[in-house]
Amino acid sequence: MRSGTHFACSVPMLRILIIDESRARASELCAGLAMAGHQVAAVLPSALDLTAQIEEIKPDVILIETESPSRDTLENLAVMNRAMPRPVILLTQESDAAVMRAAFKAGVSAYIVDNLDLARLKPIVDVAIARFEEHQNLKLELATATRKLSERKLVEKAKGILMKTRGLDEDQAYAALRKLAMERAQPIGKVAGDLIEMAKLLL
Repeated sequence: MRSGTHFACSVPMLRILIIDESRARASELCAGLAMAGHQVAAVLPSALDLTAQIEEIKPDVILIETESPSRDTLENLAVMNRAMPRPVILLTQESDAAVMRAAFKAGVSAYIVDNLDLARLKPIVDVAIARFEEHQNLKLELATATRKLSERKLVEKAKGILMKTRGLDEDQAYAALRKLAMERAQPIGKVAGDLIEMAKLLL
C-alpha cells in the first residue's frame, strides 16, 4: 500500500507518461502525480514501440513501474534515448547490480528499488530531471569536443595539402583556408574537408 498524501505543487506542471503492466499500481501513480502537481499524459501497459509512442504523446518525463525491467523494456528505452531522449524514472523490486547498470546504460535517470512512498514522487521527478539534464549537457560537451578534434585534424591535413601544392608556409596555408571559409560562409572544417576530397580526385 502506498503512503503519503501531502505534496507541494510543481511549477511548471509536467506531462508524465506512465508505463505499468498493473492497472491498479498505475492508478495509484496517477493519483500521486496529480497531487504532486503533474499531469499524466498517458498510461501504457508496456514499453513496446516506445519511440513512436513518445513522438505521439510528447511527455516531459517517463515513469516506469515493473517488478523487474525486461530486456525488451531496456532495449526500447535505449532506442528511445537515442532518438528522442527524455528523463526516465524506473520503479522496481529488482536490486540486481547488473540490471541496474543496464538500466542506466539504456537511459534511465532514476532507479528506485522497493515500495514507493508517494510523498517522494515530486523530489524523485526533480532529481531525475536534474540528472537527465546533466547527462545531456555532458553528451553535448563530448560531441562538441569530438567535432572540434575532427575539425582540427581536417584543417591540419588541408593545410598540409596547400603547403605542398602551393608552396605556402603553415600560417599562409591557414590564412588561405580561413579566407575560403569566409568567402563561402562555411565552417573552416567543412572547407578543409572539401579541399581534402578534391585533392583525392586529383591524385
